[in-house]
Amino acid sequence: MSKLVLITGASSGIGEATAKRYAAAGAHVLLLARNAERLYGVAHTIRAAGGTATAFPIDLQGAAAIKETAARIESEIGVPDILINNAGVGRWLPLTDTAPEEARAMIDVPYLAAFNLTHAFAPAMLERGSGGLVFISSPAAYLAWPNASAYIAARRAVAGFAEALQSELKGTGVFVTLVIFGNVTGTGYWEHNPGSWENVPEPPPFIPDLTLEQAAKAIFDGAEARKAFVVKPAIYRALFAMNALFPKTVARQLRRASKSARGAGKDH
Repeated sequence: MSKLVLITGASSGIGEATAKRYAAAGAHVLLLARNAERLYGVAHTIRAAGGTATAFPIDLQGAAAIKETAARIESEIGVPDILINNAGVGRWLPLTDTAPEEARAMIDVPYLAAFNLTHAFAPAMLERGSGGLVFISSPAAYLAWPNASAYIAARRAVAGFAEALQSELKGTGVFVTLVIFGNVTGTGYWEHNPGSWENVPEPPPFIPDLTLEQAAKAIFDGAEARKAFVVKPAIYRALFAMNALFPKTVARQLRRASKSARGAGKDH
């Protein structure tokens, strides 16, 4: 593989695992994240293993910074073959516990960060007639539960953007892949977002957690196959279908699961 792959949120978790997966396959990975020290560490690890990686520390909340960094990448290295919009922030909190500033930050990253990067690179991809845009979101894009309203809204924005682009860019040579993951272990998400775990609905026992390696493989395989929709674990597809057909029933079950997760009483 001789591809140029840009990955946001690449300093840890899913982004780091995905960067290592692509680098091992021979891609030149461009790593974007806010934590410069960790980002350079990931780049060093990839290069030490024989891969090619270039780090670009950046705060993705800034539209001007994204425009400047994208121009630098295009000028110095080239237009990515694949752009993987993985970065995301945000806590799962009730409306009354969510400050407006925090809600705005959740729109800035992941949604506006993904929009701004895509806006920066898509014209050159379209002119070239090839490229891939990958968006990582959550089951929150299709399901809703209590006490995570701002988070859910932001993840729905990402999914809506990806789905709209699938229609808009059809036939251009630029493909769009939307990836939905359930809980992925080893990301550090819950530790970095205090107060969120208490608001997680209790998952059914038949829905397994994913490892970082499984998530990275799903992104890699999905993009290589130019799939429109990747859902892991796959059982979520059935839940999304049930929600579309029986929204009140699914909403009731999610409310019950949320209250069970917090040790509260039954939903009436």
